[in-house]
Amino acid sequence: MTARARVRAPELVGKGGWLNTGGKNLTLAELRGSIVILDFWTFCCVNCLHVLDELRELEEKHRDTVVIVGVHSPKFVHEADHEAVVDAVERYGVHHPVLDDPELATWKQYAVRAWPTLSVIDPEGYVVAQHSGEGHAHALEALIGELEAEHGARGTLRRGDGPYVPPEPVATDLRFPGKAVGLPGGGFLVSDTTRHRLVEMAADGETVVRTIGGPGVLNEPQGLALLPDGRVIVADTVNHALAEYDPGTGDITRAAGTGKQWWQGSPTSGRALEVDLSSPWDVAWFGGKVWIAMAGVHQLWTYDPEAGTVEVAAGTTNEGLVDGPADEAWFAQPSGLAVSAAGDRLWIADSETSALRWIGPDGVVHTAVGSGLFDFGHRDGTAGQALLQHPLGVTALPDGSVAVSDTYNHALRRYDPATDEVTTLATDLREPSGAVLDGEEIVVVESARHRLTRLRLPEEAVRVEAVAHRTQRPATEVAAGALRLDVVFSAPAGQKLDERYGPSTRLLVSSTPPELLADGAGKGTDLGRDLVLRDGVAEGVLHVSAMAASCDDDPANEYPACHVHQQDWGVPVRVVEGGETRLALVLAGLDA
Repeated sequence: MTARARVRAPELVGKGGWLNTGGKNLTLAELRGSIVILDFWTFCCVNCLHVLDELRELEEKHRDTVVIVGVHSPKFVHEADHEAVVDAVERYGVHHPVLDDPELATWKQYAVRAWPTLSVIDPEGYVVAQHSGEGHAHALEALIGELEAEHGARGTLRRGDGPYVPPEPVATDLRFPGKAVGLPGGGFLVSDTTRHRLVEMAADGETVVRTIGGPGVLNEPQGLALLPDGRVIVADTVNHALAEYDPGTGDITRAAGTGKQWWQGSPTSGRALEVDLSSPWDVAWFGGKVWIAMAGVHQLWTYDPEAGTVEVAAGTTNEGLVDGPADEAWFAQPSGLAVSAAGDRLWIADSETSALRWIGPDGVVHTAVGSGLFDFGHRDGTAGQALLQHPLGVTALPDGSVAVSDTYNHALRRYDPATDEVTTLATDLREPSGAVLDGEEIVVVESARHRLTRLRLPEEAVRVEAVAHRTQRPATEVAAGALRLDVVFSAPAGQKLDERYGPSTRLLVSSTPPELLADGAGKGTDLGRDLVLRDGVAEGVLHVSAMAASCDDDPANEYPACHVHQQDWGVPVRVVEGGETRLALVLAGLDA
């Protein structure tokens, strides 16, 4: 058995307490004898949702030896609300204990730098591995096998039921609905996300006419787009696909996607049913095609129903806020789409940058409201200084303005391009995630209240007290001048870096503000790089994106199974005398 580095695991502490334990507070001592996987996540993060899905099979296969503990570590202010965490645990089907850590106490103790991060604790209470980002299920499987064998032989492995206690189910017509669309004959079609189905509702928005689909047919569906012929395209989010629903027959068929998640190196165009997609969150009919908010890879794609093809339309897969030509723009979990009343632009709710953006027929991306990944709040006024908080939906209004479902502010906001002003239309809406215009009224999908809420569009805006926030994570104190960046990656047991077709690793570095870096920005293939911080810039954020590909190390196998590991970090740094001269980010393994 290969010797591995071990670090004593810090205790699990969170001011919000425990969920899914039947009211019991857990300690590491009580978990001794089990292999514990800590999943540091936050519910706004689509990559965290991907990891939840990756862990489900491991959770079931090793249920008598492995205990997964979610450590909820918020980015947005709303995510520090305990009731919001309770909702998210149900919404996303989290079937293991969750520690609510609103002050990031455990996050800091484990030196976590990014969402999602997984820390593995052996049955004796030592941290033996850390993985950041997605794509580590196979590595965890191999490590769990080693730990089961090692500690089984040593007598330190304890088998048995874990501490998970499911909450009591609640009866409602809808459960965390995502989006809605008006039907030609009246009424609404709603994506009933947590129950994996569509629900047709009467014009009153309350009476259920029929339900369509369910588990095994759809998986956490979100966006809906009505095609000119009356069919509806469904963003089948966790199936990484688009579905087509025919209201006339009630049939649901797959329109695009393979059911597998898109990874770097996968095709970005081709026959719709042969190309992988990644967490499509919303869809809209624009310019003769279905546009897709591809939240999982921070891009916009299009689907052509007539040709049966898909392709990337905008975005680079890098996460952030960069305007310009479509193939150079950066997005961050685009989650809502709407076509303007004039049909000349596609509005985009870019959730992780708390931004409202748009693209026109010329293929140029613009930002109307929002400034980046770390600034958010609730502030009205001129668009340049207005703030949103993780908006998931946008709805075009007849006068050319748009209503924004400002999800984490529990509000409906309005942006008017004619005046470049942002106002508040309504408050006290629990996590609105979309809205549909219905005559002189607007019907809001009030997701966390499990209902549609009908509002009259007010003639005057609601006055709210301005609040501004910045993501609170401790800055890494670094020295001026030279800074060594090392992305730590150890190939999982039984695998090696895949060098058959060229370099198997990739590193992209940038900064906010751009002036922070005097040298070292840009792309490369080495996972280490010498950076130089510019004199006179005291603080900022280093944006680091890393990818590594590893394959089974079996010379007899001509076509070994290969896996991609990838993560994006946004690391706040502050330049101080005597600060660190090396920044280590763990993609997989432990930093020696």
